[in-house]
Parts: sequence; C-alpha cells; structure tokens
Amino acid sequence: MALKVFCTNSFVIPLPEGHRFPMVKYALLQQRIMEAGLIAPENLLTPHAATEEELERVHTPDYVHRVIHGELTPQEIRRIGLPWSPQLVERARRSVGATIEACHAALQDGLAINLAGGTHHAFADRGEGYCVFNDVAVAARTVQTEGLAHRIVVIDCDAHQGNGTAAIFANAPTVFTFSIHGAKNFPFRKERSDLDIALDDRTGDAAYLDALEKGLTWSLESAEADLAIYLAGADPFEDDAFGRLALSKRGLAVRDEMVLARCQEAGLPLAITMAGGYARRVQDTANIHFQTVQAAVRNWLARTS
Repeated sequence: MALKVFCTNSFVIPLPEGHRFPMVKYALLQQRIMEAGLIAPENLLTPHAATEEELERVHTPDYVHRVIHGELTPQEIRRIGLPWSPQLVERARRSVGATIEACHAALQDGLAINLAGGTHHAFADRGEGYCVFNDVAVAARTVQTEGLAHRIVVIDCDAHQGNGTAAIFANAPTVFTFSIHGAKNFPFRKERSDLDIALDDRTGDAAYLDALEKGLTWSLESAEADLAIYLAGADPFEDDAFGRLALSKRGLAVRDEMVLARCQEAGLPLAITMAGGYARRVQDTANIHFQTVQAAVRNWLARTS
C-alpha cells in the first residue's frame, strides 16, 4: 500500500507577467519530490474535477454557475485576485477534487496529500484572496454526505485566517474549525472559527509552537472527529512577503511534525493540503512545502511499519 498524493500541476492558470500569485511553486515542489525520489511517479495521482453537485454542497448554485460560465463581475474577479479563464475554472475544480480524493484516501489508508488546495478564503457565494472554491469545505461536506465521516476537524496553519471556512461552518456542529494566524494580517475582517488563535506580527518559533500545541489539544478534544484536514501553509515563514509571523524553516518543520503526530496519537485519519506561501524567493516556499511532504512520508512509514 502506497501513500496517495494528488497533483494538479498539469492544470496551469495563465497569469499576467509580474502577477504576485506564485504558480511556479507547484512545479518546483513536484520537481523536488521527483528529484528526491520521495514519491514514486505512479503514486502522483491526477484528481477528478469537482462536479457541480459536489461544489453546491457548500457554494450557492448561482455562484457556481457564474464561475463556470465566466459571468463573474469585474469586482468579483478583483476580489479573487486572479483573472477569469477556462483554465482557472478547471484548476479550481481539480484542486477541490484533489482534496475530496485525499479525504477519501485518508479515511481508507490513514493519511493522504493534496499538493495544492487549502483555498480557505472562498465563501459560499464568493471567492477572495486567490481562492475560487473552498476545497476543504467541499471535501468535508462530501465525505459527510457520503456517510464516510460524521465529525471533522479543520486544522488551519496558514498565516491568514480561514475566514471562508469559518463562515461556511459557523452553524455546523459537526465541523470544528481551528485557525492559527496573524492578528493584523489579511483578512482584515475576521470571521469566527470554533477556535481562533491570533498572533502578533513577528511571532517566532517558540511562541508559535506553544500556541499551536495548546490549540491542537483543545481542538482535538473538542471536535471528537473522525477525520482531520490540515492546511499546512508555508506563509508563516520569516521571509514570506505576506505572512508576518517570522517562523524559521525548522520551526515550520516542527509544526508539521506536531500536527502529524497529534493526529496519529488520536487515531485520526489526516488529509493534508498545502495552502498559501509567498516567500520572496519562490524556492523557499517550494522547499517548505517539500518539508511538509517529507514529514508526511515519515509519518506514513511510522503508521504502516
């Protein structure tokens, strides 16, 4: 049995020159994985494109229709921050499909990875912050609808609050949302998660990891979940252009190991998504995501040995 890893790297969004969304990080991540022999090529799986039925478990039919058919207003497109194109729609749907399939695989095997995803700023009726559809929310609702999991915990370690996820599940007792993020960072109007830990700018490794440990303890005890979904953002990194939390690469590696270990100790299947990362050197972002995959592979070997 092999660790299942879902990859959307072949679905590229055309972006204007100089655009600040680092699409290339996904190609660099896959390259690092292949060069290191970390995942066999045959275990890098292409996910399905999320169906309209799947998307509408979370998103309004009107929003789904207008995204797919290119009917978003200029204001809505500006809020997302990515130019609309058929390729954008395909990429967004595949990213959602990848998280759905990662959840399926995690429930079957204990652990799985989406090498993209974590689009936590998308609300039921709109996108923002480079997020078109909310892959984590759609995946959670899909496995619940299919009767595969009843209670789910979302562990969001992106530097930015998972505001879309929090809003979608605001009145959902079967999904526990935990977000640890920068207090003064985007989004500037925060939603209410089940647990929010808002940190000051320049919070370093020690304070962050202490807060994360406390947050994980509270979340895992409160959620009583059947499945965990982890957003392993690279943007808390000290040289991230948008992150502001100032963690070292080592601190981020310890973070990943902590989340993986705590979920394993709790007997929780875990689906991992990459979420954000905007380091001034894109290679740093790819390397941080690679660390996450490395930690997951080590955890997989421990689970299956």
